[in-house]
Amino acid sequence: MAWFSRRDKQSDSAEPRDTSRSGVAQADPEDVELPLRPLIERPGDEEWARLGRGRAALEKAGLDPNDLEALGAAYDHALTAWQAAGKGEREDEREIVERFAIGIGEHLHRSTDLTWSRVTDAFGTDLAVAGGKDDFVVVPSNLVAARWMNAETGWIPGVVGHLVRVRADR
Repeated sequence: MAWFSRRDKQSDSAEPRDTSRSGVAQADPEDVELPLRPLIERPGDEEWARLGRGRAALEKAGLDPNDLEALGAAYDHALTAWQAAGKGEREDEREIVERFAIGIGEHLHRSTDLTWSRVTDAFGTDLAVAGGKDDFVVVPSNLVAARWMNAETGWIPGVVGHLVRVRADR
């Protein structure tokens, strides 16, 4: 069952669910519709606008997505500065994560066969870079957010460089 179902609560109460066999409610129909393999589509207007805002934020910060070392150093600095700042003085971490996610995605887009895409899979829909000939998908915001939550530094050149090398073998 979906955590945040869009279905009307009244329709749920009108249809009792048979849980007698396994003790687990039957699958929510919304869950069944999500593809097990990624569905890769061209970005829509909303995604292109988001990319435009992200690219502008990179440019404003003086960051070049082609320079992984500088991108990594800027991320490390942003993380340590955010940690050192008081709660009322911190930049919104969602904006920081978005800026570096767009930078990483843009680097992968420029350096590999991966293209900006809207990807839907069993976990939902995200802005990603994806391979057109295979199901290879990188969701840059997931890469950055997971490492942000763990306060990891020094990872961008190695991780992103590895992804570039993996795609070069294609």
